[in-house]
Amino acid sequence: MLSPKRTKFRKQHRGRMRGVASKGNTIAFGQFALQAQDCGWVTARQIEASRRAMTRYIKRGGQIWIRIFPDKPVTMRPAETRMGSGKGNPEFWVAVVKPGRILFEMGGEDITEETAKEAMRLAQYKLPVKTKFISIDKNLENSSQENTKDSKKSQEEVKQ
Repeated sequence: MLSPKRTKFRKQHRGRMRGVASKGNTIAFGQFALQAQDCGWVTARQIEASRRAMTRYIKRGGQIWIRIFPDKPVTMRPAETRMGSGKGNPEFWVAVVKPGRILFEMGGEDITEETAKEAMRLAQYKLPVKTKFISIDKNLENSSQENTKDSKKSQEEVKQ
């Protein structure tokens, strides 16, 4: 399971989950992705369970990128202890997820959209946050490349 090798402090405050993800909200590595729709804590166990479900379904055919990392320790007190006597010990690690955050990406030559969608659906069941399947549209990709070419041509014409 994922956990930090070392941290500056053992314990953290719980914090607030407000707003939307400003970083990690676009597809960077693969063609298909799983995007969070609401906020929550995703534990290291849940990330690992989702990864295993996707890997089993695609039979190690493509490549999977995990875009979140559990870097927040969650502490728990022992059962049946009295009030006081400080904060509990760190028990597990979570990743704080906000709406719009990309959780997993998938890509490869032999990965079709149907395969990726089914693998991501299996991974969705393991996660505590509502998610959505997204993909890079080939038409948008081609049109954006054409737009950049057109803009470069127009810039060259202006220079001349």
